[in-house]
Amino acid sequence: MRRAHEARDGSYDGVFWVCVKTTGIFCRPSCSARMPNDENSDYVLAVNEALAGGYRPCKRCRPMEVDGRPPEWIQQLLQHADAHPDTRLTDAELKSAGFDPVRVRRYFKQHHGVTFHAFHRNRRLVSAAKEIVNGTPLLKVGMNLGYESDSGFRDAFYATFGTTPGRFTSSKQVVIDTVSSAVGPLVIGATHRGVCMVEFGDRKALGTEIKYLKKAYGGAVVPGRNEFIDAMVQELADYFEGTRMRFETPLDRSGTPFQQQVWNALLEIPYGQTLSYGQLAERMGKPGAQRAVGRANGANRIGIVIPCHRVVQSDGALRGYGGGLWRKRFLLDHEQRQLRDAHPTSTARLAAN
Repeated sequence: MRRAHEARDGSYDGVFWVCVKTTGIFCRPSCSARMPNDENSDYVLAVNEALAGGYRPCKRCRPMEVDGRPPEWIQQLLQHADAHPDTRLTDAELKSAGFDPVRVRRYFKQHHGVTFHAFHRNRRLVSAAKEIVNGTPLLKVGMNLGYESDSGFRDAFYATFGTTPGRFTSSKQVVIDTVSSAVGPLVIGATHRGVCMVEFGDRKALGTEIKYLKKAYGGAVVPGRNEFIDAMVQELADYFEGTRMRFETPLDRSGTPFQQQVWNALLEIPYGQTLSYGQLAERMGKPGAQRAVGRANGANRIGIVIPCHRVVQSDGALRGYGGGLWRKRFLLDHEQRQLRDAHPTSTARLAAN
């Protein structure tokens, strides 16, 4: 990591961060700021490690900025993979193409939760699904992807989409993509009706959430994007930049009637403000149901957008948050800071009351 930092190698941006002990800030590896001495540098693999250590984000390289773009070397890798749709890229083939298999594996496990080989296989099958929807004969689709037999293609397709190529319908699939954000990688999922998931990429429960999506929507969960994910990525960027206080991208929520009621109530909590679980239950006309409200709050799969981070304990203390309490504190501080900057007088009056 030190070598990459000394080279200011931007391809490692988002892979690790540099904490500078003498200044108390943390940066991207590519930051143009003066190079600290080795003994004054700490290297961390996640933003929350830097924040937990008391470091502040650098104002020059803005290491917590949302951009939604993978590093250049990853873009080159994906372009190489897309140019060889009929090739199952092995570690040896990756190496011969100029990519370090260990580095590739580490990046995809961190940002996508799967190996590159699984990611590439799913991308190939997603492209096959598009061809099928467009009317390409099934046998030709399988041959284009390098499958030597119809049965081999059918088995691989079924393992990914839960149905055979002949019965596939694109309206049931959930596409997911991972983007960077001020609170670490976000996994965004969407159906043909709207966004159905905004989750933190390092959550241990992410695999369970993805299995739930497959069951709830009756189709496969595959890597990709659609217009709803594109819109949500932009809105999240605006939110973290402080220019957006309300999300407008359509949502496709799956939950029980009570959960839906709780999530509707969450959407009514104003930006930058908080309610206790008991207050939220009272607003819903269900006084005393704070435990049930808390469970429904925890079942929210569209984080940040449906603002479950705005619910706290009755004494104002923070309580369990799926993304970690540091993220909950960060989101609340971010919103309250934006309100202070936009309306300093009214915010001071609100705090005094």
